[in-house]
Amino acid sequence: MLDLSAIRAIGLDLDDTLWPVWPVIASAERAMQDWLAPHAPRTAALFADTAQRVALREQVVLAHPEVGHDLGALRRMCIVAALRQHGEDETLADGAFEVFVAARMQVVFYEDVLPALARLASRYPIVAISNGNADIRRVGLGAYFRDSMSAQRFGAAKPDVRIFCAAAEVVDVPVQALLHVGDDPALDVLGGLDAGAQTVWVNRGRHDWPHARRPHAEVADMLALCRLLELGAG
Repeated sequence: MLDLSAIRAIGLDLDDTLWPVWPVIASAERAMQDWLAPHAPRTAALFADTAQRVALREQVVLAHPEVGHDLGALRRMCIVAALRQHGEDETLADGAFEVFVAARMQVVFYEDVLPALARLASRYPIVAISNGNADIRRVGLGAYFRDSMSAQRFGAAKPDVRIFCAAAEVVDVPVQALLHVGDDPALDVLGGLDAGAQTVWVNRGRHDWPHARRPHAEVADMLALCRLLELGAG
């Protein structure tokens, strides 16, 4: 059971909690490929081929395990590796990466998100806790968040308990006073539980819970979270 009296701040996942992420990634991939095509056509063709793209990423991760948590650095290294592999201009990597990132920030929020965030932010400090590289300011949500703790910034990714503790610290609460909310059963819920936080699973797809340990609560969307926290949803 959720203990509402213990909650002093909210940790919030971003991708697939506040917007569907894979359409955004696909669009960003296409934008990058289109930009590369006239400048580095062989590299553009590699990124357009799913099997080649995945194989390249696996090679880069194996060669540079230290950046596995930093999806932005990993992507940029993949671009450099592809350009080098095809003998094309490696200085194009910065431009290609910036095109990808700009498109990556063009998210489409679930329709419950903005009204829910307004209610949540009126009661609690909110900190983003994300393994992805979305920027809360660039996607248009900066007004609702006190801070952001990304895997890139912290140096480790969920479900590492330290990132939850670091997020609690930046909003000035002990991790036991943090309610972490997210869509991923392992990364968000089990990670949050291991850190000592209360957790809520955002289950937009009405999936069955896959683990023995359970979240403190489950909601279908962010307005349902507001109702759960007695913030209203009208």
